[in-house]
Parts: sequence; C-alpha cells; structure tokens
Amino acid sequence: MVYLAPKTQATIVNVINWYIVKEVLKGSFAALVVLLTLFTLFTFSDELKDIGKGDYRLREILLFLFFDAPTVMYELMPTAALLGSLFVLGAMANNRELVAMQAAGLSIFGIIKAVMMAGLILAIFAIGVGEFIAPEAEYDAMMIRSTAQEKQVVLQTRYGLWLREGNVFINVRQVAAENKLADISVFELNKDYHLVSMVHAAHADFVAAGRWKFNQIQRTDVVGERIVAATLPQGDFQSSIDPALLNMVVVSADNLSLYDLAMYVDFLKKNNQKSQLFELAFWGRVVNPLVIFVMLLVSAPFVIGIKRGVSVGARIMVGVLIGMGFNVFDKIAGHLGLVYDLNPALMAVLPSALVLSISLIAIAKLRV
Repeated sequence: MVYLAPKTQATIVNVINWYIVKEVLKGSFAALVVLLTLFTLFTFSDELKDIGKGDYRLREILLFLFFDAPTVMYELMPTAALLGSLFVLGAMANNRELVAMQAAGLSIFGIIKAVMMAGLILAIFAIGVGEFIAPEAEYDAMMIRSTAQEKQVVLQTRYGLWLREGNVFINVRQVAAENKLADISVFELNKDYHLVSMVHAAHADFVAAGRWKFNQIQRTDVVGERIVAATLPQGDFQSSIDPALLNMVVVSADNLSLYDLAMYVDFLKKNNQKSQLFELAFWGRVVNPLVIFVMLLVSAPFVIGIKRGVSVGARIMVGVLIGMGFNVFDKIAGHLGLVYDLNPALMAVLPSALVLSISLIAIAKLRV
C-alpha cells in the first residue's frame, strides 16, 4: 500500500472533484441542447399548421422559436441535469472510474458533493435565464406570432396597447379580462392625417367577430372648424381586432420575473382578486432551481447502486421516465392546488420534497 501525505491526498481529491464537476456540466449542457432541439422541432411542426394565417410565414415561425427557446430551456434544465448526470456518472461507473476515485480517498458522499457543486453552477445559470432573459423573450415570441397571424399593427408602450386599422388608431389602456377592455380611445384620421373624430369608452365587451360594444362613451367630432361633443351610454364599434390578439397583453406568469410575480401577487391581494395562479407560478419559480439539485440527487442511487454492466441507453431511459414522471406529478399537484384552493407554496414544494425524501433514503442505504 502506497502512503500519501495529507496535502497530496487533498490535492488528488480536489482534482477529482473538479473533474466530476466539469463532466457533469458537459453532460448536462449536452442533454439540454438535445432536449431543446427535440422540443423546438415538435413546436416547429405544430407552428407549421398555422403557416399562411395572416402574415405568419416561415420567417415569423423561426423568430418565434428563437424567442421561445429561453423559456423552454429554463423549464428543461432539471431534466437535462438528471440526464447529463446519469450519462456521465454511468459512464464513469462502467469504466470503473468511480471505484478508482473511492480508492483514491473520495467517498460516496464526496462524489455526491462534487455533483452538487455542478448543480450549483447549473442553478445559477437557470436563474439567470429564467429571471433576466426568458420573460422578455417569451413576450416577444407571443407578440411576433399574434401580430403576424392577426395582421394588426401593434405597439406595447407605457401608455397601453396601440393598434392600427387603416387610418384608425386604437389605444387600450387595460385588458380587464378575456373579451373585456377598459379605458379605450379611438382616433380616426382623414387621408391627410388630420383628426376627424375621437371616441373614448370606459369599457368594451366583445360581441361577435368584428363587433365590440362600447359603454360610457364620450365622442368628439371635428366638423370643419367646429368641434361637436356627445355622451352616449353605449354603442357598437366595428373592428377586426380579435380578442386573441389582445390576450397577449393580459398579465401572464411566463412573461414575469420572480420580482414581478411577487409585485403582481401583492397587487391582486390588495384589490381582493384571485391570486392563486400567480402565487403557484411564483413558488414554482422559487423551487425550479432547487429541483436541479433534487434531480442530481436522484441520479446517485441509480448510478452507484446499479451494477456496472448497465448500458448508457438503459440509464437514459431511466432518466427520461423519472424526468417525465416528475413533470406530470408536478403539474397534477399544481392543478389540484388550484381546483381545491390549497396553499400554493405547499403544492409547489410538495413534489420536489417527496422526490428528495425518496432520494435521501436511497442514498442512505448506499452508505450502509
């Protein structure tokens, strides 16, 4: 037996730790690229069904996929971490590298610790994408698809949503709910772009295709050098604006960062409105980076506890089944929480907590 000085052994352990970290990161990002490519191809196939609708062409589809990619990447990160770690650690086990590492002084706990260090880097990357890139990119993706399909000129500003139909300009300050608008102004210009009329309505309801009902109307017409004002309780407004186009400006959890979600939940509560959906989204955002650590912990028992001869394909199949099963369980828990008005934080944490408990029990058995 060769005796190693403590400093030498510590150096060897550090080298092994960073080797595991780098390999797990490489495997995880490779898995992420593969998963993102597959999901993009599936989405591309779905979007092709709408090609030719309005101005929705191949260019718009590719732009939509490009801006949608960060959100998909963020959601796939835990599964990619699981698949990458299963692939990398499985290959190490088959090549007896894990046995050699333990012989060099690295315990099972040390191997898992190195995998968790890789998980920390992956979690930081996921938070960066999910908080600073995905929300804005997802909004741009929805804007590109909706405006192209509906053939409307749309501009989202701090003063609301602006739409144009020929010489008619429409400003919507608030999308109150599906098929309902509030604080709407309509400006009609002549061919010389001089103001002909202005209509303001406190509320508007979608009646049928091409028809809206305005309520509490204030109308101003410019007739020659005179201005004629009138007030009406309600009236019809003909417009090709589709509610589907307006729905893209309704606050969506996918378009909000963690901070924005917290602010919006607080706003809803102060105004006595339902906030469960956005609370669930908020806690889901909090938990999602932690799910990466849970998925990496799941990989340890399947690698260390399974015999060396297991093929890479079998390990990947296990990873896919676990990842898909977890996602299904997570979605079911979230919907049950919304249906039965359960605590959003509990329903967001519950799936991960259960899987974490099972993983820790399995790891504890490995050490016995």
